[in-house]
Parts: sequence; C-alpha cells; structure tokens
Amino acid sequence: MRFIVDECTGPSVSEWLRSLNHTVFSVYDEAKGVDDERIIDKAHRENYIIITNDKDFGELVYRSGKKHSGIVLLRLEDERPESKISILQHLLDSYADYLANSFVIVTQTTVRIIK
Repeated sequence: MRFIVDECTGPSVSEWLRSLNHTVFSVYDEAKGVDDERIIDKAHRENYIIITNDKDFGELVYRSGKKHSGIVLLRLEDERPESKISILQHLLDSYADYLANSFVIVTQTTVRIIK
C-alpha cells in the first residue's frame, strides 16, 4: 500500500510501514512544515492514504470538500509510537481492504469507516 505519514504521526510509524514493504512518504522526514492542503493534494494526486493525528484533515474533507484517496485519523489516548504501531497493525490486519477512498477514525477500541 501507499501511505503518507503526517508529521505529527512521527517517523517511527513511517519506518515501521517501510519495514512491511509499504511505499511511504514521511512528511516528518521529507517535507517538514508543509501545510495540510498540500499534503492532501499530493495524496490524492499520487494515490496515497494519509495517516494522521490531525483533525484538520476532517475539516478539509467535510467542510472544504477536498478529494482524497483515503485518510486514517488516529484519535488515541496513548500517543507513544508503540501504541500507534500496535493500533495500525490491527487496522491493517483487519481492515486493509477498506482503507482506500475511506475516511477512517481509529481509537484504542473502535474503528469507524466512512466511505
């Protein structure tokens, strides 16, 4: 799969996804400080799924009508990299087929998929 990992989500998630042979664009490593609109435009244009902790992507999609190829919004109480990776492992194991072109909200205990 192809992922853009947002700056706030961190480099550990990017490294972990790469270790699973996913294609990853890390905002933290490759485009620090770039604004959310440019990220969502790149993701849509180049068919990436965005992984983020930033609720602003919901605003861009639902209020501004921005097109996307998939967004995973992590709403976790435990923001440590190990927690993010554990949650994402479960998400990929159980819901990988549903991520493309969906807005996915993930908490410690729930996954909500909006097509």
